[in-house]
Amino acid sequence: MEAQNQQQASTAEIAKKEPTQSERFMAKVVSEFGSSVGEVALTDFQKRLAQNYFISIDGILRSTEEKRIKKSEQYRDPLPVTWANVNMEKLARDVVAMARIGFDPGQPNHINPIPFKNNNTGKYDITFIEGYRGLELKATKYGLDVPDHIIVELVYSTDTFKPIKRDLNNKYEGYEFNINNPFDRGTIVGGFYYHSYSNAPEKNKLVIMTIKDIEKRKPDHASPEFWGGEKDKWEKGKKVGKETVEGWYEQMCRKTVFRAAFSDITIDSQKIDDDYLRLKQMESEYDVAEVEREIKENGNKDIIDITPRGEEDASAGMASEHASDDVPTTAPQPGGDEVLF
Repeated sequence: MEAQNQQQASTAEIAKKEPTQSERFMAKVVSEFGSSVGEVALTDFQKRLAQNYFISIDGILRSTEEKRIKKSEQYRDPLPVTWANVNMEKLARDVVAMARIGFDPGQPNHINPIPFKNNNTGKYDITFIEGYRGLELKATKYGLDVPDHIIVELVYSTDTFKPIKRDLNNKYEGYEFNINNPFDRGTIVGGFYYHSYSNAPEKNKLVIMTIKDIEKRKPDHASPEFWGGEKDKWEKGKKVGKETVEGWYEQMCRKTVFRAAFSDITIDSQKIDDDYLRLKQMESEYDVAEVEREIKENGNKDIIDITPRGEEDASAGMASEHASDDVPTTAPQPGGDEVLF
């Protein structure tokens, strides 16, 4: 009995010394901060960001592993989606770059982690996809000529919208926009965004998008939970037909116009730093991983179905371009221009 107690005490002591996943993660991030900025100590803000990244990644790993286990053995990847199988060196470098840009996974629609299996390393790489608020942050920080205000609106069939283009009679671009029936605006016919410069109105810019333009930007993997439409209906593990889902069509249309508005800001080459280059590299890696996923999905079906954990809905499907800004926390309010910054 005494020997058994001693063994249990020894096991408990070893377990106590074994660093937790959170401690391992923080140690890697601290080390990477130290190698990149010349000092190991993190500010309180950087520590909070690192904790937010750990919590966010831990959540997506857990949900993805649950989905892996639920798959039949025939289609299940043998490698568990756990911290032990994550490429920690790459993750630490990426987290440092994202944190220094200012992306905070604790904020809605900033940045979203997505795990992909790297067959070359036998590990899972965590890539990051910026949400529409993250896109705003990046454009504001690295933009060449950032507008003072950016206005984004959808136009409905009962609204009155008149664009004013710059010509001999008008010094500046502008528009007239009236919401005639705020509680029943009809169907969406398009949208627009407006770049406004307070001290240089001659640079004001109006871009109009028809509903066709908006829907052309709908991601190939858009989920019915977001854009609406039909999806497979399952009962007791068997597909029994189709069901119609209402989704969040209006919000998705608005976010599409929003993304176009900030993507239209030219990046200033003089502001590009190592963190921005790292971000572009991750975007490229994500594109490559998506192509590989497509090949596997349409080939032998032997693939882990990776679903990103959106800020508002962890169980809905991936919508490629909108991976991290799918279901909004609050619906856009009808009426009035929204000044974003």
